[in-house]
Amino acid sequence: MASITARAPVVALRPSTSLNSAFFGHSSRVGHLPSSSSSSSTKRSLRVEAKGEWLPGLTSPAYLDGKLPGDNGFDPLGLAEDPENLRWFVQAELVNGRWAMLGVAGMLVPELLTKIGLIDAPEWYDAGKGTYFASSSTLFVIEFILFHYVEIRRWQDIKNPGCVNQDPIFKSYSLPPHECGYPGSVFNPLNFAPTLEAKEKELANGRLAMLAFLGFSVQHSVTGKGPLENLFQHLSDPWHNTIIQTFSG
Repeated sequence: MASITARAPVVALRPSTSLNSAFFGHSSRVGHLPSSSSSSSTKRSLRVEAKGEWLPGLTSPAYLDGKLPGDNGFDPLGLAEDPENLRWFVQAELVNGRWAMLGVAGMLVPELLTKIGLIDAPEWYDAGKGTYFASSSTLFVIEFILFHYVEIRRWQDIKNPGCVNQDPIFKSYSLPPHECGYPGSVFNPLNFAPTLEAKEKELANGRLAMLAFLGFSVQHSVTGKGPLENLFQHLSDPWHNTIIQTFSG
């Protein structure tokens, strides 16, 4: 049986015209099945572009053509219809996903290490109550200025890729030519190649982390506890410590 692979979603079926029509309709994103002569040269591995169908049967917007990593045609509000907005949203999702992955790790790891007795760290929701080298308002102003500078530089790189490669203060330091959002060099110490597969995995994990961060925040507002404490509480009595009992109690 010839297999048909797609990046998102994954589809496997026999090369039948009727099945193709039933599953995908007449979408232009579904590639034509090659002839028997070409299938032998490709070892009977056929590729179908089925991206853009985040909901089966729903037509994807024309401006989301499946060429971008992680593009499943999901834009119910039409936010990315303008090409300039799309360029910004692509980079915004990438950066927010990275911050979310760091944030979720920062929530889980200290709580876990504290519970097993290796460190004594406050819960993530109490971290701002600690005493630091400066007051909370001073730290906020410092962070605001630093992040403002970084975000302006990032916006400049989106508008004119490569224009901020050279350090404005230390002129001897500069980044090699790179794709926007993937600077490499010192920002990629493990030297991961920005392949399409790697980009899609990063986006998938970033999206999951953003949802996890939202879930942790809502969970704390309802239960007043951290994610691991809620998890352990649920595992101790799975039939009674559930979301149903939480909202009903």
